[in-house]
Amino acid sequence: RRMDEGTVLSLSIAQIVQRLKGSHLHSQIERQAKDCLHRPEIKLESLKEDVRSFLKTSGWEKKLQNAIYRELHIQLPPSHPTAPLEHLKEPLAYMRKAQASWEKRILKSLNSMSTELGVPLARKRPGAEQKELTNKWNEMGTDEPDLSRFRPVYAPKDFLEVLISLRNPNHDSCEDVCARSHWGLIQVPLNVRDIPQLRQAYAELNLSSGQLGIDDLAHVHPVGSRLFLHSCLFSIAFCVVVVGQDSAAAQQYSRRGCPTGLRADLWALILNSTNQLQLRAGVIQHNLLVDNLIYKDVKLTASNDDYYFVFEDFLYQVLLCFSRDTAVLEHFKYNSATPPKSYLHGKVGDEEYAVVYPPNGVIPFHGFSMYVAPLCFLYNEPSKLYSVFREMYIRYFFRLHSISSSFSGIVSLCLQFERLLQTHLPQLFYHLRQIGAQPLRIAFKWMVRAFSGYLSTDQLLLLWDRILGYDSLEVVAGRYNLNSYFHTNYAVLADLSTLKVIPLIQIFLFATAI
Repeated sequence: RRMDEGTVLSLSIAQIVQRLKGSHLHSQIERQAKDCLHRPEIKLESLKEDVRSFLKTSGWEKKLQNAIYRELHIQLPPSHPTAPLEHLKEPLAYMRKAQASWEKRILKSLNSMSTELGVPLARKRPGAEQKELTNKWNEMGTDEPDLSRFRPVYAPKDFLEVLISLRNPNHDSCEDVCARSHWGLIQVPLNVRDIPQLRQAYAELNLSSGQLGIDDLAHVHPVGSRLFLHSCLFSIAFCVVVVGQDSAAAQQYSRRGCPTGLRADLWALILNSTNQLQLRAGVIQHNLLVDNLIYKDVKLTASNDDYYFVFEDFLYQVLLCFSRDTAVLEHFKYNSATPPKSYLHGKVGDEEYAVVYPPNGVIPFHGFSMYVAPLCFLYNEPSKLYSVFREMYIRYFFRLHSISSSFSGIVSLCLQFERLLQTHLPQLFYHLRQIGAQPLRIAFKWMVRAFSGYLSTDQLLLLWDRILGYDSLEVVAGRYNLNSYFHTNYAVLADLSTLKVIPLIQIFLFATAI
């Protein structure tokens, strides 16, 4: 039975309280409350009110509000305590089955690589190797290890083939359900938003609203309204970040773009990230097979990119630590995926000897390092860079390589792309199909990396502003269709680096005839 609103609210509050009780913030606030008892303004007869007032004026109340705001954005929807967890993570049985099958395939590929190459999944580094790695921690990019034997566990094109094969067994014979997507590659009946619904959801992107990334670059008189608007927006951002420290306000603000000088602080505030990076010891002490996959991926992608090659050392530090971060496992509570497990030597099949591998439960694929690379432009401290990336991953990026029915998941994004393109630009859609260039096959490589490595960095960061601002990857799906305006020039399909992302989003959403 559907729960009433009061029950839903009570369960939500209980979930948030339970999660925060075990947090570092809870212990900090508790300690501050105890310490303030010695302050002269704290009176016994008004103890409760005085402590609350102190926590408010000292900024701890705002930190608690930001933490609650974060929990509201990542937690599972409230449900009856007896509801199966996997049904909450993903309600559609055929999606759960497809995800489980995909996970088995990935793990089999990893184990086969380990066996074929004679490289253990994990081993303790000898003392000399630990010392050497410690000494060159900030210069790992100078290494040239032989990675020729290692191959990515999978590439985006492999994942796309799995998505194309998805079918709902209950609707296979019902042609009218899938009619709208019949000519596309994705053949599952999910509800995705059309242009009128997108216009309503992304109203702040309308053509009359000022947008950072456009208005600040416009060639207008210094006292013109656009330049004045840019100045006002920057002042508001400064107040939000420096004075207010309000996650909700920062998120709302970023819908129109973040000023370059304040973007790093705004993103950290929206994500409520904390600068804690204490995973280096795990990297120094143990070598994992996935370390080689990380090295190879960085070498094949970021190291060959004109924008990102200078950040090679940062990428190794962040990704190697990320692979060992067991806190990342928390996101599997709302991710349709399940963390992969391996078995101790000689104990295959015995669940008592099964361990999550890698420790964070995420097996990197070709292009994974590009989720981190753009953030290197914003954060020059590894701890800040790491904490923001981890939050970005557990909120958004995991959805780009997991099979689910989420409206922000990769399946829905692919379906939305195909439906919008087929509905509003049918001639282009059918022309591309006729010449053997299925639109989704072209766009998928951009989509699965959230355009990292394809757009110029300044344009990519403007796009990611909106992902955080709207708390959704949906703007990425709408983004693909914008390239269709350039269908007379097929070169744009290979090089997106000259495109201006926000004007194109606005044109497609608010200047398209319906």
